[in-house]
Amino acid sequence: MAMIWMQTEKAVVLELQRRLSNVAHSIDEIMQRESSPLYAADIITELKRQFVFLSGGRGQDGSPIIIFPEFPSFCEIGDQEFRNVLTYLTSIPSLSAAGVGFIVVIDRRRDRWTCLKGTLLRISGWFPGNLRLVLVLRPSAILQRTLTDVFFKLQRDDFKVPVIMLSSLADLHSYIERSQLTQELGGSQYYCHKTWISHRTDLESFAALVKRMAERLQVFGRELAETELPNNLLTASNLLNAQTSRKDSFKEEMAGALSQGRKLLENIREPVRRDPDSSLNPDQLENLATVHRLLSQLNESSTAFDEFWIQHQNKLDLCLKLCQFEHNFQQLRTELEQTTDTLNAFSDVGINSAQTEHLLQELTNQEKKACEVLDRVRSVVAEGQCLIDSSQNVDNTVAVKCSELQRVRENLTQELKDKRTMLTQAMELHRRLEMVCKWCDDGIYMLASQPLDKCQSQEGAESALSELECYLETANEKQQWEISTVWLEYENILNNELREQVKRAFEKKASLQEMFERRRVSLKKLAAKQTRPVQPVAPRPESLSSPAHREHENICISEDSDSRVSCKQVNSDQVDRSNRNPSVSEEEETLAVLRRHVMNELLETERAYVEELMCVLQGYAAEMDNPSMALLIPAALQNKKDVLFGNMQEIYNFHKRIFLKELETYTDCPELVGRCFLDWMGELQIYEKYCHNKPRSESLWRQCSDCAFFQECQKKLEHKLGLDSYLLKPVQRITKYQLLLKEMIKYSKGCEGSVELQAALSSILGILKAVNDSMHLIAITGYEGNLGDLGRLLMQGSFSVWAEHKRGHVKVMELARFKPMQRHLFLHEKAVLFCKRREESGEGYEKAPSYSFKQELSMAAIGITEHAKGDSKKFEIWSSSRDEVYTVQAASEEVKTIWVTEIRKLLTGQLEACKVEASQQRAPEQFSSDTSSTNRLVRNERSNLRSGGVEKPKADEERVKELENTLEPRMTGRAKGSSFSFETKPKRQDIRSDPTPLGWTKGSLSLDASVEHDGYFSAEEQVTSDPEEEKEDKMCADELQSVRIEEEIQCSEETEVPEK
Repeated sequence: MAMIWMQTEKAVVLELQRRLSNVAHSIDEIMQRESSPLYAADIITELKRQFVFLSGGRGQDGSPIIIFPEFPSFCEIGDQEFRNVLTYLTSIPSLSAAGVGFIVVIDRRRDRWTCLKGTLLRISGWFPGNLRLVLVLRPSAILQRTLTDVFFKLQRDDFKVPVIMLSSLADLHSYIERSQLTQELGGSQYYCHKTWISHRTDLESFAALVKRMAERLQVFGRELAETELPNNLLTASNLLNAQTSRKDSFKEEMAGALSQGRKLLENIREPVRRDPDSSLNPDQLENLATVHRLLSQLNESSTAFDEFWIQHQNKLDLCLKLCQFEHNFQQLRTELEQTTDTLNAFSDVGINSAQTEHLLQELTNQEKKACEVLDRVRSVVAEGQCLIDSSQNVDNTVAVKCSELQRVRENLTQELKDKRTMLTQAMELHRRLEMVCKWCDDGIYMLASQPLDKCQSQEGAESALSELECYLETANEKQQWEISTVWLEYENILNNELREQVKRAFEKKASLQEMFERRRVSLKKLAAKQTRPVQPVAPRPESLSSPAHREHENICISEDSDSRVSCKQVNSDQVDRSNRNPSVSEEEETLAVLRRHVMNELLETERAYVEELMCVLQGYAAEMDNPSMALLIPAALQNKKDVLFGNMQEIYNFHKRIFLKELETYTDCPELVGRCFLDWMGELQIYEKYCHNKPRSESLWRQCSDCAFFQECQKKLEHKLGLDSYLLKPVQRITKYQLLLKEMIKYSKGCEGSVELQAALSSILGILKAVNDSMHLIAITGYEGNLGDLGRLLMQGSFSVWAEHKRGHVKVMELARFKPMQRHLFLHEKAVLFCKRREESGEGYEKAPSYSFKQELSMAAIGITEHAKGDSKKFEIWSSSRDEVYTVQAASEEVKTIWVTEIRKLLTGQLEACKVEASQQRAPEQFSSDTSSTNRLVRNERSNLRSGGVEKPKADEERVKELENTLEPRMTGRAKGSSFSFETKPKRQDIRSDPTPLGWTKGSLSLDASVEHDGYFSAEEQVTSDPEEEKEDKMCADELQSVRIEEEIQCSEETEVPEK
């Protein structure tokens, strides 16, 4: 910004320099610096010796008196020292007093003539002032007095000064009044040499300070006048602050100098204050006058600088105001550009009412921010106008910029109005389209829900026809809204996407009207046709159902996506097929409409889901990085954004950029949407990471849920629900997919893509199960190894477990339990883990169970017995040597079947791998022999199984025989004559793992929506003894000891095979 800065007038600077120069010159005159450049501080040592001093007394004609007191070592004083002191003393009296001439009084009453002579010769040889008279008190000793009289008469002409020899003080008093003499000379004047030196040094120091202040103010004033004024706010503000600080420092120094001068006045007046009857001597009075003159010069310096500073400060204030205006202008221009860019981004009017409503809300927020900016524009324009009116030193650019701001303000206000009008029209259009679509959907459901079997009678057909016509009559307003009207009314907001929506809505309405017309024609024919009565064994009609067209058919009743399916068989001989069956094309069209309805629900919920994620990320996550919100964030939430939101940003990016667009490509062929899920099933694995982090996120939320930060964010977003409800959205969404896929499968039987839909459903359920299993797995505590080394987790679930331990051929009775331990088993590819489920605490996700590791059994060293004695839900897991046997009881036979089957697969896989390894190491001939032996052992094992016995593994020197004896007996059947079929096993995703997601209680959302039971299989204990279990067992140990021994002996006889 170009500005014409106000220049400091030369007259002002020159006036300041002149006045301060006069002050410095006046101080020199006051202190008589021209006659003597010496200061008391320079000769302080010589003055303290007091071989001569200025008492302050005056002669009868006002001559200053200089006294040389008794000083025995006067001859030792150097000439330069003598001259300096005498020169300084003669410069102290005023010029008028010094012009009269000095009177020198020499006291040598105790001295000798030689010393007196030396003193007179020194004085006569060099005296800096006008010496009027020398009064000498001669030596008082007889000899010295005689010598003095004789030699003075002989050498009188050598002294060149008027000298008067005095014999006594009385003679001295005849020349000088006693009041002008010190007490040593018989006078009444009080004199303290130390005080005199102090006053002189203070006075000269004060005079030097005043002069130095004047000189510094001169330099400072010149610097201020020559300072180049800045053109930006920060520099101008810093300059003003710096110069003001220096000015304040000078003012403080001046105040200190004034205080020092006043204190000096008080010190000079001290004798009068102590004794009001006393008076100051002429030298003291001159000192008072000198101090007053110095104070006057100091005030003059301060006044001159203050007048200069006022004008300089006005210049700096104007500079600062102009810089502030320029800064505000630049800042407002940037904010106005950002606001304009933001409004330009509102070119989209939304693809549905929810999105448009969200855009309206965002526009409202932007209007609030824009109003603040516009208010500031108004304030800055008024500020600029004041600058223009108040100063003539401001150039025309300020007025130009004020005009520019005013123009932008008007344009922005108009643009806000246009945007709101556009979005309001879009909202109106969406709502009218939704009304049309809702009317169409309700009509479709009405057609689909009409009981077609009742329509075979004349009364039923007439009732259905009446219902159809009544529904058409209620839609007159919607049917009168033609597409041409839409093009005219909403021409300004219609883009390609909205045009397609309008076309689809009217096509849907036209299609429905066509369906209504066909149904009406059919119903009119049925109403006019005499139908024969049918037996009342027709199937009960249900909503959204259609009869089949076979002689013995299943009518499926579906109330909603989660309702059970029941089928009833109807004998076609009881109903006339020609009277009750609609056309096949009508049934297919109804199913197609239902598929489109499911697809629309999938797309609409997907768009709403993306919008909700965006709101959370922008309204909460982004605000955590906003400096203005930093004070509202508690310490526990600092730098915890990744913990609170997990990988929500990654989920949003995937759905926004990829998945939503891919789903929209299947709008016209919803039965093929399973391919979309299969194509992107790998990317949907990101939900596993989010679910793993959910317990930590929930815990952090509970700590900080009441903080002002979340309340402020929720207030800005105008959400009725808190953040925790939106953090649950990803979990709800991944669960919703399988429900929508089930609905789509139900309406797509026999269609192209049904196989892909079923595969997509299985994959989604697999993801839910993997998330569920892994969330249980990460809750294991106390395991020292790496769970990743155990291979993939295959199953997990809760069981009742009995443990038996043997030492040789004798069972350890104390380790045999009658009461089962509750354990949670984790079946990996390489090991089985036994864990104890701990008590849950907290709420929500904090109420997640934890599992304490108790036992690990390697899959390479265990075997199983499929049927345990006493219960069909039991099976055994034992070590290769059968020293440890764990009897495991499942919650149901189906669960047991799944687990036994999976373990058998693992053991069989180990056996096959060992066979391959052995075949690579042995010769073909030996391998054939070993195979025969192996087959023989297998046949023997199976024979033992049929007879109810249990074969113990035996050692063999041959590798294959050892492997057979180790692995084959690990898969035995225990019960006599029992058979086990795997053909009737339930689906694996239904029962193979504990379905309760870690962190979701019965009141929370379950990840595995396919599981209908709501509990765990059993409670949890530990595999090995716990202190609580031992304490509990010990309570009944005495009563059960004998029974336990008998049962152990009996069990041993039944299970062990006698050695041959």
